[in-house]
Amino acid sequence: MLILLLSGLLAAFLIQKLVYRKNWEKGLSVKVAFQDSWVYEGEEGILKEIVTNNKLLPVPALEIGIAMSRNLRFDKESEANSSVTDQSYKRDMFSFLFYQQITRSLSFKAEKRGFYEIHQARVNGWDFLFANSFYKEYPQHTQLYVYPRQTDVTGIQMICRTLSGMVMSRNRLYEDPFEFAGIREYRREDPMNRINWKTSAREGKLMVNQYDATTSIRVTILMDMEDRNILREEEVTEESIRIVSSLGTRLVKEKMEVHIKSNGKDQETGEALDIFLPAGAGRCARLNQKLACLKNDQWIYGGSELVRDEIKKLRTGCTYILISKNQTEEMYQAVNELSSGNNQLLWVVPYLPGKEIPKGRGRGFQIMGWEVHV
Repeated sequence: MLILLLSGLLAAFLIQKLVYRKNWEKGLSVKVAFQDSWVYEGEEGILKEIVTNNKLLPVPALEIGIAMSRNLRFDKESEANSSVTDQSYKRDMFSFLFYQQITRSLSFKAEKRGFYEIHQARVNGWDFLFANSFYKEYPQHTQLYVYPRQTDVTGIQMICRTLSGMVMSRNRLYEDPFEFAGIREYRREDPMNRINWKTSAREGKLMVNQYDATTSIRVTILMDMEDRNILREEEVTEESIRIVSSLGTRLVKEKMEVHIKSNGKDQETGEALDIFLPAGAGRCARLNQKLACLKNDQWIYGGSELVRDEIKKLRTGCTYILISKNQTEEMYQAVNELSSGNNQLLWVVPYLPGKEIPKGRGRGFQIMGWEVHV
């Protein structure tokens, strides 16, 4: 009798082992995804785990393991079963009955600007008696842009003064109400006082008066990411990127065209960053995506070359804002040459606390220091 009982238990053990080995992953799906496609540096985000057991066979224990950048740190409520070494590692246990889906939301803080991806989830499963384990990797395709933290660009007196002058004149710069250019179909962003009611009644749809622009302002922002110091000043470079993001966003909201160039390497194209923002470009998502993808320690050519590239274009009457910590003789010579020809240039020099405050002015340009708070 005992032999029969032991034989039955052994048979049951072998059968369930065989059943789980062949069927544990059937109907099982694992999806890991960031809730939002972007957040700002310093903000919180949500990572969702969606696991489904779409079969009659229960799964008593399932462990989901994921790895993502250590710059995305889980908060106190989500940090259980997590560790941080070269990356942030997270393991979560699930238990399923048949035809069941479980969704968990894991909160994290985006501690550093960047572009982050999760490529796979590692899954360990156990049979009903926890005697055998099974393993499978599930490919994932989720990504997150961490935009640069916004900073108060009005803190620099010269920038504030320059912006005020541009804003005061933007109406006459962009539109001349006496230069009638014709009539076109109404667009959602058009103000109601532009509607030509007589023509709209005749055409059977809203039509608006269109005016010619007599003058336009384009601000060119040059961001220098060159850092050849033995002890690199990463926080200075990061602050430069924050200034570009904040200033570019503010300028386009004030109906100005903004051209942003940098010697920093665009990870999407492998070339130097070069992006144009039309006036009224809204939240500048494309700019912030590009800035998120810049590597702090990668630049293609020197800062003085960045300035000299503009000199070659022989432009006059332009407005430039240069953001660079490199106050080298080559940079001074390039800035002097660019600011000639009736160009307006402001040189913003980020510096660490304890260092000498940059100041001074030259022929057609002025230097203003920007202290970086570490």
